[in-house]
Parts: sequence; structure tokens; C-alpha cells
Amino acid sequence: MYEAKGSMKWIGDTQSFASGFTKREFVVTTAHDKYPQDIKFEVVKDKCPILDQYPVGADVTVFFDIRGNEYNGKYYVNLACWKLQGAGESSDSKTERRASPSSSNSPSRQSEPTAADLRNESNFDDDDVPF
Repeated sequence: MYEAKGSMKWIGDTQSFASGFTKREFVVTTAHDKYPQDIKFEVVKDKCPILDQYPVGADVTVFFDIRGNEYNGKYYVNLACWKLQGAGESSDSKTERRASPSSSNSPSRQSEPTAADLRNESNFDDDDVPF
């Protein structure tokens, strides 16, 4: 796990590929060094919309992994962002906001069972196979 702090410089459009894969790239300018660096990151699949909540110029912290691959004798490196956090946001509040339902109390959204619920075996009174 790696982390970089800086300001959002550029946010690209979502790119869709024939295989159904989607990705979105963005650039963060780091300023902690003597010479600021523009670093390109990417988010994939369902993480693409998280960039919509950060405008260009916003201070962010990027949590990412380094991914590498070889194609036709050439080597490529991608910085795969898995979490993006604004400067004023704490890690707990961001997680809470993502986990809570957006604005509706629809019955189709159920909360996940806790570990204690999963360990509770009182719901299984018989030994029948469920299929």
C-alpha cells in the first residue's frame, strides 16, 4: 500500500473498452519535494465515479498499489488508486459516507449481517440440505 498527497491537476473521462472494462485516469501534483511532480493514477470499474466529487485544484490523498505488466517485450507500470480522500476528510468519515445509503430508504437495500449474526446457528433447526 502506498500513499501520495497533493492537489488534483487533471481528471480524464471514463474510458470503456470492448471487453466491458472501464477506467479513468487523473493526475495529482505532489508538492512535498523540492520539485513538484505530476503523477498519473487510474481507477477502474466501479471506482470511476469517485472522481466526480473532487474538483481540479482540490487537495487529496491517494491510496494506491503499483501494478506492472509486460506486453510484446515492453514493460508497463500503472498506479492503481483504490481509495481517494479529500484533505479535510478523515478515513473513518469517508468510509461511513460510502457505506450509508445515498438518500432513499428502499427495502431492497439490506444491511450486511455482522460476524455475530453469521455465527448464530439457532436459525438452523434441521439438517436438511437447502437445495
